[in-house]
Amino acid sequence: MATVSKLSNPSTAALSSTSVNTRSSSSLPKIFIGFHSKTGSTSKFSSSHLSLRNNHAFRAPLVVKCSAPGGNGSAAKRTTLHDLYEQEGQSPWYDNLCRPVTDLLPLIASGVRGVTSNPAIFQKAISSSNAYNDQFRELVQSGNDIEAAYWELVIKDIQDACKLFESIYDETDGGDGYVSVEVSPRLADDTNGTVEAAKWLHKVVNRPNVYIKIPATAPCIPSIKEVISNGISVNVTLIFSIARYEAVIDAYLDGLEASGLSDLSRVTSVASFFVSRVDTLIDKMLEKIGTPEALDLRGKAAVAQAALAYKLYQKKFSGPRWEALVKKGAKKQRLLWASTSVKNPAYPDTLYVAPLIGPDTVSTMPDQALQAFVDHGSVSRTIDSNVSEAEGIYSALEKLGIDWSYVGNQLEVEGVDSFKKSFDSLLDTLQEKANSLNLVSL
Repeated sequence: MATVSKLSNPSTAALSSTSVNTRSSSSLPKIFIGFHSKTGSTSKFSSSHLSLRNNHAFRAPLVVKCSAPGGNGSAAKRTTLHDLYEQEGQSPWYDNLCRPVTDLLPLIASGVRGVTSNPAIFQKAISSSNAYNDQFRELVQSGNDIEAAYWELVIKDIQDACKLFESIYDETDGGDGYVSVEVSPRLADDTNGTVEAAKWLHKVVNRPNVYIKIPATAPCIPSIKEVISNGISVNVTLIFSIARYEAVIDAYLDGLEASGLSDLSRVTSVASFFVSRVDTLIDKMLEKIGTPEALDLRGKAAVAQAALAYKLYQKKFSGPRWEALVKKGAKKQRLLWASTSVKNPAYPDTLYVAPLIGPDTVSTMPDQALQAFVDHGSVSRTIDSNVSEAEGIYSALEKLGIDWSYVGNQLEVEGVDSFKKSFDSLLDTLQEKANSLNLVSL
């Protein structure tokens, strides 16, 4: 496998074009699951039950159809995504990327303001599409090994996507319009390797609106500080606990202070706090406990912890230390809600979007969550509307024996392992593709 230092510079091929058409809403389901609180309860964290509503009028779906003959679905001229940003200051991003990247254009028109990617997303995109074959063939035939070829494929997609969001980046003076690309998941326990990989990716992508994704593992917390101090903007990913989130904030602040830059306005960051996976794990623990009190807390842990993370965000980005950095042009490290798709079909499909709306935040949504929110989501500030109740839920879970530290560590291990498996699987797929194309891997 190629090391970071051995990879060649990517080509900057022009963007390809794609046709856009409108899918008929008649092909979509006519019922959806509604979420209602029990009678007499006003708590957004209260117990719930399901109901079915018939003949709900869906809009044309905002779903990227990677390399499909029909292209992407057409976009409404104005959606709730515009309202989300303009009324509440939250940036809606799209958690997906594939070729042709111009399929993102209707989503941008619908209010999407950035893109996130990860090894699992590229594994799906590259392994399920023929759109990468020509470039891949050229790369391997010109002497690149499989891993080096992988990075060239990824870099081209990231560069092309950055170009699409460049106008948003410029209009917001570097406040939005970012595209994220992650360092190799194999480096999650390698502090120095992560720093070097981040520097390399930043250099070869060579776009002002790229975020280099670094996992929030303990070995990578120092990496975050070092990369920020080098003036490189970072998306810190795989955050599952408040304690680790605070370490991420401190790494960002330490990095800004260590940079020596007189103008900090172009060094920005987001902290990707994962949501749905928290409920997936804690729900299992609650079901094992099995008491009525425990079962009543299912589906509430993730949003409660997120609300407390936002409270910490407000605290850390205020006061003398932060104000001193603001004088040099520093921007807040925005909280980004990740893993916003609903894993439990019994829950409302906007559960990890609607209750997490607040200023200076980002919500990155895969197809399911994005389409659901555009179709029937409502826009209002919710993230700090009932912090005391969130604190109560957090404490109640602790009293039941839920160890938040264990939850965070377990989910981090699972997250890193999942990305490693996706990365390794994709390299295997590319090797098979090289074999099928009668190419020889070096």
